[in-house]
Amino acid sequence: MKTLPLILAATALLATGACTKKAATSTAAKSEPTVAVTPPADGDWSQVTTPSTAGGFIMGNPNAKVKLVEYGSMTCPHCGEFDKVGAKPLIDNYVKNGKVSWEYRNFVRDPYDLAASLVARCNGPKSFFGLTRALYAAQPEWVSKLQKVSQPQMEALQKLPPQQQFVQIGALTGFPEFAALRGVPVAKTNACLADDKEVSKLVQMNSDAVTQYNIPGTPSFLINGALLDETATWELLEPKLKTAIGS
Repeated sequence: MKTLPLILAATALLATGACTKKAATSTAAKSEPTVAVTPPADGDWSQVTTPSTAGGFIMGNPNAKVKLVEYGSMTCPHCGEFDKVGAKPLIDNYVKNGKVSWEYRNFVRDPYDLAASLVARCNGPKSFFGLTRALYAAQPEWVSKLQKVSQPQMEALQKLPPQQQFVQIGALTGFPEFAALRGVPVAKTNACLADDKEVSKLVQMNSDAVTQYNIPGTPSFLINGALLDETATWELLEPKLKTAIGS
């Protein structure tokens, strides 16, 4: 099984600086929904979420003129800020009406990020965006819990087999109880945290992102397959969406 080494330094995990660097524009193969998508009866495309062939989840009309892809990390504060500021206007003004599809692909930075990603993905497309956004909203709280973990606890965590490491991270952060309040049973979340196949998928997604797009950090965005240069905020992203829609 592919996995990531534990990163025990708090500064590596909880950096408050930028999560992105300058990125070169690149293109690669298209990502498509893995299943056929039926248009919503009420016209609200934000209620439609499907898995993608790239391993992410797509909210909205898969045939939208503008296909937005976000590479995000659950422990990245700038990703959390983008979700706080940009997710609602993105959904309300562009995704609901079918003009833009929004695909989120996890780009894990560390084992704690990976554990949170496993939780967000655990219940599949129906709750992926809801759980992801809830984890971003609660990011200061669960990151604070990790900051308080003692050195002996960290050393014990490092000695566990990989599958048990993510389950223990869940116990330290309260992820299973967090997800249970949002409709995912504790037993299911723990099973997801120990899922070798899903861990390998997330690690492979990182490898693909770097190989295909030279993703330098998070958040990073693609529009119609092209990596945007230094566009890590809603303020910078929205004008590019408008240009793409109008072009």
